[in-house]
Amino acid sequence: MKVLYKKSALLLIFSALSLAAPAQIWTVSEPENNPGKRHENAMATANGKLYLLGGRGVKPVDEYDFKKDAWKSLAETPLEMSHFQAVTYKNEIYVLGAFTGGYPHETPIPDIYIFNPVKNEWRKGASIPENRRRGAAGAFVMNDKIYLVCGIQDGHWDGQVTWFDEYDPIKNTWKTLADAPRPRDHVQVAVLHNKLYVAGGRLSTARINQVLNTVIREVDVYDFKSGTWSTMDESNNLPTLRAGNTTVVYDNKVLIIGGESDAHVEAHNEVEAFNPQTNKWEKLPSLHQGRHGTQAVSLNKKVYIAAGSANRGGGPELNDLEILDK
Repeated sequence: MKVLYKKSALLLIFSALSLAAPAQIWTVSEPENNPGKRHENAMATANGKLYLLGGRGVKPVDEYDFKKDAWKSLAETPLEMSHFQAVTYKNEIYVLGAFTGGYPHETPIPDIYIFNPVKNEWRKGASIPENRRRGAAGAFVMNDKIYLVCGIQDGHWDGQVTWFDEYDPIKNTWKTLADAPRPRDHVQVAVLHNKLYVAGGRLSTARINQVLNTVIREVDVYDFKSGTWSTMDESNNLPTLRAGNTTVVYDNKVLIIGGESDAHVEAHNEVEAFNPQTNKWEKLPSLHQGRHGTQAVSLNKKVYIAAGSANRGGGPELNDLEILDK
């Protein structure tokens, strides 16, 4: 009777755990075909489809159609675009805070570029103020405004910044906001509950041969309600230090995915989530394939990530797609 009781109790515990925390898992997509390989690229959503764009060299935009379960190559970028976090505004994809050119002196692209997926056309948008140009910066859209934060002015060489800018695409105006608490580059960001989370990234300084080892521990938060920056407590520093990571909101949490560092040759596969309700970091299932230099997106209650580099640095380039679901 004691054995039966123990078995019943264990079953009840496992059932309760299952109900409390639905299992999450990354699956590898097996579409009809794969997109081109690329890294230091971005990914965005528009009109219910996925778009891979940019990367080292001049690349076509690759579109994933869920209904066809297939990728299709679209128009090439007007110039090389790398090291950026793409944003979607009114079903068009905006590129800003990006680099062009080769390592280590990549140069900031001076204008916003906009891709219209329906027309399969690129156009040049507004110029970025000359004294605010940088690449490897975080970007996001909120309340019909586009924001750009941190980044670096001279490729991987030097010139990290704390800048925070707001662009109004309707009025075509720029506004300078309060600087972030610290500079960082190779960073992506996300907004959850009117708060901007800036985690990961580094201080790339190839000028003194200090790049992969300059990762940043602290997590900075901008509160749009109060218009002020703060730094999270030391106990909530980023658990796995990395740059070239991607950041996305999912399940009311801020996910930090992948990245690179001097910890090992392979790109990071760790996925960690900050939960504002508990004010703690949580460990989520790791990617099947570690990667950096790409962007994850959230769509249809799932997270999608594709492409990137399998090792720190410049390759090998990837073209597979992984999906986080629960």
